[in-house]
Amino acid sequence: MIITESGKVVIVLAGRHAGKKAVVVKSYDENATSEKHRFGHCLIAGIDRPARKVTKSMSKKKIEKRSKMKPFIKYVNVRHVFPTRYTVDMEMKKVVNESDLASADGKIETKKAIKKMFEDRYLNQTNVTSEKKAAGSNYFFKKLRF
Repeated sequence: MIITESGKVVIVLAGRHAGKKAVVVKSYDENATSEKHRFGHCLIAGIDRPARKVTKSMSKKKIEKRSKMKPFIKYVNVRHVFPTRYTVDMEMKKVVNESDLASADGKIETKKAIKKMFEDRYLNQTNVTSEKKAAGSNYFFKKLRF
């Protein structure tokens, strides 16, 4: 059984993005035969720089400006992520193409698409299909308290 299935919210434990939240895009089992990664790993997309605080008194323009965020996308060892109980219903597989991640330009375009997806979901958190997915989306965009 794979703990880190697609759409699961995880916390990165090691490396540059340690302490950041991310969503699993694709998971690879322990018997991965890839040349680069000979261990169980997963492709994750997360928030490097989250949106800033927004209040009711702010104008729509200011809210949009403060809702910008910076994403990251990375292959990570399964042992370096901490799975949470939350899942998100964002269709990450449609946006992320693994062949695009090989080139620098492709990775930039993928990050732009992920950024647009994250910002759209952040601004429209009320339009989620189920209550369980809404809780996961809400948790994903909240600051990690520890």
